[in-house]
Amino acid sequence: MTARPLPYAKTSDGVPALRDPHMNWLVRSALAILFPPTGDLPGVDNGGLDAFVARFRRETPWLLWLGVVMGAMVFHLTPALTVHVPLPAFLLSPALADKHADRIAGSRWYLIRQAIFILKLPGGMAWGADPAVREQFALAPMERDPGTWRTS
Repeated sequence: MTARPLPYAKTSDGVPALRDPHMNWLVRSALAILFPPTGDLPGVDNGGLDAFVARFRRETPWLLWLGVVMGAMVFHLTPALTVHVPLPAFLLSPALADKHADRIAGSRWYLIRQAIFILKLPGGMAWGADPAVREQFALAPMERDPGTWRTS
């Protein structure tokens, strides 16, 4: 009997890296719903979200990435509790998805709120680094990351 391959790769230190591209898509789609464009402000899905999620996955500790993925799963699987529609969040209409995002982020259950908070962490980082968002707040664009934090 052969073992089935795991849905994640192991890093050099043997820790699961959770590198399945479907997980990237799950996180990305949840963030696009949680951070939509409003008025003059662009949403998080303004062009660089795929690259940001891939980089975040690559550079983050595996336990944080696991929390973000679990938060995305909670987000996508709970519309039946918030808007009473038995569909995953990525299949909801924009109006229902927005209502779901608002209700799930303010859930009375602490663990659900925390799962969504962990999911929103990289979304806020991506949104706040977007030059179009920074321009709306009269901030200069962020400098390119030198990528040295792991070497210092």
